[in-house]
Amino acid sequence: MKMKGTATVVKHTGSHYLLTELPGWNLFPAVLRGKVRLKGSTATNPVAVGDLVDYDLDEAAEGDSMAAITSIHPRRNYVIRKSTNLSRQNHIIAANLDQAVIITSLMFPEIKLPFLDRILVTCEVYNVPAIIVLNKVDMYRDAAKEEVEAFKSIYESAGYRVIETSTKTGEGISELRELCKDKVTLFSGESGVGKSSMIKAIDPSLEPRTGEISDVHLQGKHTTTFYEMYRFSVSDGGSGYIVDTPGIRGFGLVDLKKEEIALYFPEMLRASEDCRFSPCTHTHEPGCAVKLAVEEGTITPERYSSYLGMLEDEGKYR
Repeated sequence: MKMKGTATVVKHTGSHYLLTELPGWNLFPAVLRGKVRLKGSTATNPVAVGDLVDYDLDEAAEGDSMAAITSIHPRRNYVIRKSTNLSRQNHIIAANLDQAVIITSLMFPEIKLPFLDRILVTCEVYNVPAIIVLNKVDMYRDAAKEEVEAFKSIYESAGYRVIETSTKTGEGISELRELCKDKVTLFSGESGVGKSSMIKAIDPSLEPRTGEISDVHLQGKHTTTFYEMYRFSVSDGGSGYIVDTPGIRGFGLVDLKKEEIALYFPEMLRASEDCRFSPCTHTHEPGCAVKLAVEEGTITPERYSSYLGMLEDEGKYR
């Protein structure tokens, strides 16, 4: 006799998965049955962390055997990246997210704005609200106050929330924990920005793994997934869910035509309503409201430069 159910994928290691029926946290193992694949997906991983799946479990062997994933529910959103090497493979980072927290550090390591902008554009494309965390501020804020304020101005003027944090002093941790409560949140960022320390600061009982994902991991069709969901607890008895990702080196855009890129820069989308021509590439056309906004300072040159870089080569920046 088969027991059927629906659960959320919380971990993927090779050909094996861990599932749970949220909001509970009773984890159980599973494998894919046959060639289960989401319709229309071209990603290397047919099942991603955060996916809602149907499964079968043999009741007679319950506790001794793995469940079998039989189908994947349609995703309400997801975050996907493309390898920036020649393989150009796509990989789903996580699905069915309430929000994404992009962790950055102005220094140690030095921030790469084009990399950050590519993640933000991807979040906009796939309808994942994004929050930017500027971490390690205890190390450089006093010495680089103008740089910190300039960074915040770039992204707050674009419409993003920027939170300053320090896992050493605890600054901003309570605010971030509250924002993640009762939500499924993707934590992502470049290697070395302090993401694992941030997760432990939110809940010291968690043990996120450290590591780095490079493009080589996307070359195979059956690549091990390095993403995992954790449940964290808060003092009032509540909880939330964090999808942890190792530091990402390359982040190429997926399924986005060049003429569509500007639609996913919120500040450029707002300004483009006044462009003389439609469509407008915002590069050479007369009467371009976006170029005028850059000249007037309402769109920052840093964001416009990232946009031009994406137009030039979607796989160039890291």
